[in-house]
Amino acid sequence: MLDFEITPAELAAIISGPEREHIVLLDVREPQEHAVARIEDSLLMPMGDVPGRVHQELDPDAHIITICHHGVRSMNVAVWLRNQGFEKTQSLRGGIDAWSTQVDPTLARY
Repeated sequence: MLDFEITPAELAAIISGPEREHIVLLDVREPQEHAVARIEDSLLMPMGDVPGRVHQELDPDAHIITICHHGVRSMNVAVWLRNQGFEKTQSLRGGIDAWSTQVDPTLARY
């Protein structure tokens, strides 16, 4: 089973390689946060919307990386998704803030 968290560097390696097409970047922040800074091609699904949307919009066999601001909300969603049978779900450690400092310094920080 995958670790519950993935580092920004590990995610950057996946995104830059052939595995990119096999992962879902699930951004669980609010729309106004997503508008400020986001990883390209991420799917916006605010945390409160996840229970009502996830079973209709996501494949339980997909490798899902949850993303939030600092990694707390995304970890909560990752744990919940795993409990729902989405076993290949991981949370981005440190969230979009860590991504912006470690991988993509062009992203705005908030």
